[in-house]
Amino acid sequence: MGIKLLDKINAEQTAVLKDKNFPEFHTGDTVRVSIKIKEFDSKGEAKYRLQDFEGKVLAIDNGRGNVTGNFTVSRESYGVRVEKLFPFCSPWIQAIKVVKQNPSWRSKLYTERTFCSHKAVRKLVKK
Repeated sequence: MGIKLLDKINAEQTAVLKDKNFPEFHTGDTVRVSIKIKEFDSKGEAKYRLQDFEGKVLAIDNGRGNVTGNFTVSRESYGVRVEKLFPFCSPWIQAIKVVKQNPSWRSKLYTERTFCSHKAVRKLVKK
């Protein structure tokens, strides 16, 4: 009974995911993800705004057409590395735009995490 219910939910979410029509991107590409953010004003009323997160795609997990698929985007902001994990089927993602395509030899670019931390340490030592 439970497995049939999960299969039904996955089928519904996969159909919703196919309607989003996200562009084709791979690891190493620079993408701009528009996220819907919920804010509350002084009266307690909810307002929504769009905020862009632009960075390099480090990994794509579980595939694009899968309900559990997600991708990791990384950028450096004020000398600090910021990473965000976005699920493909998230209702908060409004648009994805490929800014720059870079070929990469690996499917996961987790080695960039260590290189950036070394650069930050070198900058601190020089000052």
